[in-house]
Amino acid sequence: MGQVGPWDTLASIYHNKLDRTMGRKSVNARVVIGTLIIKHKLNLTDEETLQIISENPYMQFFLGLDVFHPDSLFSPSLFVEIRKRLGEESFDEFNKAVIRVAFPPKESQADEQKNKGKLQIDATVADQYIKYPNDLDLVNKAREEGEKLIDHLYKILQPAVKPRTYRKVARQRYLSVAKKKKKTTMEIRKVIRYLLNALNRNLKSISKMLDEFEPGNFPLNKKQQKTLMVLHTLYEQQKEMYDQKKNTVAHRIVSISQPHVRPIVRGKMGKKGVEFGAKIGLSLMDGFARVNTLSWEAYNESKDLQRQAEAYKAIFGYYPELIQADKIYATNQNRKWCKQNNIRLTAKPKGKSIEKTYREKKKEKQEFNERNHIEGKFGQAKQGYRLNEVKAKLKDTSEGWIGVIIFVLNVIKLAQINGLTF
Repeated sequence: MGQVGPWDTLASIYHNKLDRTMGRKSVNARVVIGTLIIKHKLNLTDEETLQIISENPYMQFFLGLDVFHPDSLFSPSLFVEIRKRLGEESFDEFNKAVIRVAFPPKESQADEQKNKGKLQIDATVADQYIKYPNDLDLVNKAREEGEKLIDHLYKILQPAVKPRTYRKVARQRYLSVAKKKKKTTMEIRKVIRYLLNALNRNLKSISKMLDEFEPGNFPLNKKQQKTLMVLHTLYEQQKEMYDQKKNTVAHRIVSISQPHVRPIVRGKMGKKGVEFGAKIGLSLMDGFARVNTLSWEAYNESKDLQRQAEAYKAIFGYYPELIQADKIYATNQNRKWCKQNNIRLTAKPKGKSIEKTYREKKKEKQEFNERNHIEGKFGQAKQGYRLNEVKAKLKDTSEGWIGVIIFVLNVIKLAQINGLTF
């Protein structure tokens, strides 16, 4: 694997994200990128990754080191900074570099305008590693976070009078329902109403306590300020759902520590479920994957088709001859655009059905079934590399986590077409 990767190109992309005018000397780019590959290839924690590298000469050889290093190559906390620095866009540049190595441009461009190749597209959700949310737990968690802020402010304002929170009573009321195996709707609503009142009282107390501070002496750090903003938004959302007796609200918060996460309704064959994470539009080109869309809000993936075809053309210089997608992509707009660009789409034609030969039917069925390759890629990413358990907490680090998983898939595919097996 160390010999087939485009390390110089990857290092160049990595160094473009560095500020060379200040700070300490950076860690070698190949070491950083190779360490990320090892981490996600073996599903290790940050600490386990550095530990196993310090014990294995062959892994250090893969990282380009010519002398054995028995100690950690860098601090585990650097992984977070790497994800922040690179992000999903940089990993997409990595993916394009790998794809160009696998499919180098041909010298003859005589038929450059002719469409060639197949493009498989679909969307999925990269689930965040969070507790499955429900309104009762969320409101109680918000109440507890509000009490922590009150405790923090009280320590600074002493000997002021501490606001009443009735936290012991509130916790008992919460546990009286939360511990039940079977809960009635009326029981849940009654406790949520009490917890909402407690949360509202806490937020008012926090506002009064903050008014005691001078303008230039604000007592909350950035993390605490963010938490306070989330608590206000969560209260408004939960109050609206409670008053209107509904279960949905725009931009719904499902995690206080990760307020960017949204519920994404997914499902087929009439069986709908809800997943919590980023929705990604993925394209597959001869086994190599790219994330063309990454959104924390639910969206209709049919809008991705034209963007994915244009991304294909940006790499190869021509559009695909065939786009293999399920029926949600077969909108009138997409059909018209594909026809204008001489692209075939695996969708049933509109209008009167035309009688086809056995060979045509067989070819049509085979082309539609080939779309399952991208479903297999989803399975590989989720079951093999935990795309369904994104453990980064921040929005940008989560996007970097998703990007590096897709990058690792492509690195492994590149190694496979060069005769290596895994």
